Amino acid sequence: MALALVTGASSGVGRATVLALRARGWEVLAVARRAAHLEDLASDCAAAIHPLDAADPKAVDALLESLRGRTPDLIVNAAGAGRWHRLEDTSPAEARAMMDAPFFAAFLITRAFLPGMLKRGSGQIIHVNSPAAYQPWPHSALYAASRGALRSLHEALRQDLAGSGVMSSHITFGKVSSDYFLSNPGTEERLPKIAKTFRTLSPEDCATLILRLIDRPKAEAIHPPLMAFYLTVWRVWPGLVRWIIRITSPRP
Repeated sequence: MALALVTGASSGVGRATVLALRARGWEVLAVARRAAHLEDLASDCAAAIHPLDAADPKAVDALLESLRGRTPDLIVNAAGAGRWHRLEDTSPAEARAMMDAPFFAAFLITRAFLPGMLKRGSGQIIHVNSPAAYQPWPHSALYAASRGALRSLHEALRQDLAGSGVMSSHITFGKVSSDYFLSNPGTEERLPKIAKTFRTLSPEDCATLILRLIDRPKAEAIHPPLMAFYLTVWRVWPGLVRWIIRITSPRP
């Protein structure tokens, strides 16, 4: 049975991905900090749960040791957090926490299991990201920095893993109807108005798209399609897109 490791599994895209993989017959290791949420998930789908902070090196080392040499066939780095603030309104502690998830969580989990994948000569690592990784919007300094770091990690892995049989994939979703906005009151109101022009995805939509990326692996996927078009325009006219996002972003 193929083995997948999913971080951020206690809610949102991570949780939906665990459920979708289990429905496909995968063995799944569900990783997240919130033990109670993971227990609910395990009761729903019999995933193996590992309550831990994926940004804690000792916790990740303990997870690696507990698997006794087993290496996942798939890693889905879906852990992510962080509120949207201007740089001067972000405390050092909050900045470090935002870099922990998604960046350091993805770095540590990938670093732990990559040697086994390379030895085996196969595997896929999927990084789940935000459009802020490409084009930040106002009042998102550290959030965007952490997302940009995750995208750069993926791009660096693409270089290092070429020809190894192990693939790094980067999937970007627009607005997702998860509990993120409920947990961060006032954040939704700061979305650039351009975001209203493309469809809001559910966590289940995102999980389906992740399964599609597993079935047909490629380096980069962006959803929904209209957002992919906007990012194509950004590559050609970055100044224009930057200006549109700035003038359509509400002021706090």
